[in-house]
This record gives sequence, C-alpha cells and structure tokens, in this order.
Amino acid sequence: MMGFQSDYQPKLFYLSIHLEERIPDHHVLRRIKSRVDFDFIYDEVQDRYEENGNVSVPPPVILRMMLLVVLYNVRSERELMSTIPLRLDWLWFLGYDLDSVIPDHSVLSKARARWGAEAFRRFFERIVWQCAEAGLVDGTKLFVDSSLIQADASNNSVVSREALKPYLVKGCRELELRLDDQPTAPVPDDPPEDPKSGAANRRHVSTTDPDASVVRQGKDGARLKYKVHRAVDASHEIITATEVTTGETNEAHRLVPLMEQHGRNTQQAAGVVVADTKYGTVDNYLSCHDRGIRAHIPDIKQSQENTGRRKGIFSEQAFRYNPETDRYLCPAGQELAPRRHHVTRQAVDYLCARGICEACALRSQCTTAKAGRSIKRHLRQQELDRMREQARSASARQDIRTRQHLMERSFAWSVRYGFKRARWRRLWRVQIQEYLTAAVQNMMILLRHVKERGVACGMTLPTATSGASLVPHHRILCGIASFGSRMGSFFTNRIGVSGYRHCPVH
Repeated sequence: MMGFQSDYQPKLFYLSIHLEERIPDHHVLRRIKSRVDFDFIYDEVQDRYEENGNVSVPPPVILRMMLLVVLYNVRSERELMSTIPLRLDWLWFLGYDLDSVIPDHSVLSKARARWGAEAFRRFFERIVWQCAEAGLVDGTKLFVDSSLIQADASNNSVVSREALKPYLVKGCRELELRLDDQPTAPVPDDPPEDPKSGAANRRHVSTTDPDASVVRQGKDGARLKYKVHRAVDASHEIITATEVTTGETNEAHRLVPLMEQHGRNTQQAAGVVVADTKYGTVDNYLSCHDRGIRAHIPDIKQSQENTGRRKGIFSEQAFRYNPETDRYLCPAGQELAPRRHHVTRQAVDYLCARGICEACALRSQCTTAKAGRSIKRHLRQQELDRMREQARSASARQDIRTRQHLMERSFAWSVRYGFKRARWRRLWRVQIQEYLTAAVQNMMILLRHVKERGVACGMTLPTATSGASLVPHHRILCGIASFGSRMGSFFTNRIGVSGYRHCPVH
C-alpha cells in the first residue's frame, strides 16, 4: 500500500538529535579534528588581545572557520557564515550546536588584521612538522618551483604613479591634520618609495591592490598577479616551505630562502635540490656548493647559447683555459688575457687585442661586438664547473624530468582550494591564503598515508627562531583530546585517493 506524507509540523523539542552521532567515522573533518590540535592558537595570539573589553570569538573557532573557507573553496566569508547553520558537519567541527549563534563575517577579517601572517605561518609549520614526525618527509631531495596567481584586482585599477602623486600628497596632509592640528614634520613631496623593480610597475600602480604586479604571461596579456614559491619534498610531496612575493619577482632569488625555510620546518637539510632552468644561476650554484647540496638545476647560461645575439657564434666551450698562464685560447689560436675585474660580480673579463680580433678570419663566427670577443670567468670557476657538471649527470636529468610533473601536480591540487585567484588583497593576506592552502594539502596527504593507531600520542614541534637551532616544545594531539566535542570512536580506515575525491569536500 502506498504511503502519503502528512503536512510538515515542526517539533518543539528534538531530544534525540546528537551531532556527534551524525558525523560518519570516515568524514574528513572528523579525521582532521582527531589529528590536529587547534588550541595552540591561544598561545600564539594571546598578546594580540586586551585584558578588558568584549569577549571575542575563541581563536580556535576562527582558525577552523578560515580552514573551512579553503578546504571547501567557499566563495566568500559571507557565504561561509550563511552556510554554517545548514551543515551539521561544519557545526560539529566548529563546536557549535543547532541553536548556536553564528558570528558575523567581519570576525574573520578582523582576526586576520589582529593576528597577522605570523600565526598562520606557525600553523603551517606545525602541520609540516607533524608530517615529518609521521615519516612522510624524507628531506634528502627537494623540488622547487613557482606559479603565478591572479590578484583580487582589476586592470582598470592600474593608474600612473605621476597622476596619482598629487592625490597621495593631499591625502597625507589631510590625515596629518586630523592626527595633529600642528604637525611637527613636513609632509613629503613624493610618495613612499616602492620596492618594485620592473619598468611597468615603477610607472604604474593599482589603486585596489598596490602590492600586486603587472605581469604579462602567455596569451592572457598583462594582468595583476602574485607569485607563489614552493619547496616540495620528494617522498610524499609534502610542501615543506612556501612564500608569496609580487608577480615580477625573479624566482631564482628565492631558492636559498626556501631551502633555509625547509631546514627550519623539518630540521633536515636537503641533500639534492631540483629546479628548472630559471634557477640555474651562478649565485644559486655556489650557494648550494657552500651548503654541501647537489644542485640538479639546468644551467641558465647554457640554455641561452645560440639564441638572440649569440646565435651562430662560438660558445664558451670552444675557448680553452690554461691555468698556468691564466689565459684563454680562442678557436683561431689567439690568447685572451685578463683585462677587467668586476668586484660585485666576482668575475674577470678576458679579451684579445682589438687589432688582432678585427683582422681575424673567424670574427663573424666569434662575436658581433665592436670591441671584440670577451670571456667572463668567475673567481670560483672551478667550483662552478663542478656544480654544472653535476647538473648534467644522468641522475640530474632524471630528477629534472620528475620535477616537471611533480611540481605541476602540487599546484594543480591547489586549484580545488581556490589557488588560481587571491581571495584577499595585499601581500600579507595572500601569504595567509597560501599558508592555509599548503596546510590543507599537507593534511590531506597526512590523512591518506598515516593509519590512526587508536591511542593518544604526542608530537614535538620546533620553535621557529631565526639564526638559532630549533628546540621542540609544542605538542599535537593525535587522539581524542577532550570529552564532548572530541568524543567518538577511533578511526582506523585509510583515506584513499578515490575515497578522498568522493568525500563531502569535493
């Protein structure tokens, strides 16, 4: 017999509703809550709050909300707050009940401004250290790359700095008059100096997001962008170091900071660094040599040979160096003697006599310069040659091929978390977004590869101090930490790739 549904009549009381029982054991939020301790944020931001005043939303709840924004790729914080009452799993994850009052969306933006990027950096470092303690970080081989992301600003917001200067000066004067009726310091005639180095960015700035850089890439044309730099461990593709810069920053300049950050976060020095040709500079080769690291990085100088003005002329390999006489011998049999010493570059120019070079029959194949052919030799050329020889080895070529798909996969996984476009404006806020995105990716790998043991275990975490050794002092709770919000069963199932893609996150 067919049944018919009666008119809906809401109940006055729901005595059998229990959020803890309605969250499945394999739910991704339950697994995150069982392995990650969010209460550390109390100590990190304690000095950011006054002793008196209105009581704030608990910092762990704010951190969990920001994690939900990235984990579920929520379009905005307004949408997050309006969706929380509709999701039982979100309510349980935040420690709320069905009748809990959801805070205003402005709580999150105020917390970011109050905490700064430092608190989120510590959260990212704790997740990296937890992955290292779980054996997911080998530390011996490190892959490095960068990717551009779209800034949260339109190209229509880009204006000329000269046109903007009168308005900046007028605004500074008005603000100064508000702060003090009698200003003690004169108002500067010029706006603050901008650290950007590109020609287009020196002349133009975005009024919406001044930190974003105008970058031209591919067929998209010039757009306002930021650049994300990452270091990924080869063992389980854990992101061990990350940094956000303006879009015009040369990624070759960020190799050493990423290696140092990797060492601080994992307490393991990389034995091999793998990167693409853009990182194959003299400074990077020598920096790796001084640290005892093998640089499997193609030489950028070699990639530029036979291109542009160098096309069709002899390469530097055609010139033989004699260490006894400190001379180079050119293909025509003439000697090039040291003439100029560049102190900043730590290099010496070797040139042949101008008259001899002009009368040479091979001049058209040797140089197009009026002064003749010159060879630049670094003061540490022998060490540089050894590093370049390592970069041409069979193992280096294999690592370079591996890096291509490994780093592309790391950035591709981030797309599901809203990686392609900045959620907020200004550099420090985009850095917060990257810390959260990298932390989420690492957590997914941790949940996928580590079995829950069913017992509480402690994990020590390093203190990030510049120029000093790392001292473990924090703990991450890996089991059930409290009765109530953390009560439930222990979880022994692994999250496979297929199961992960079908979880509520996706």
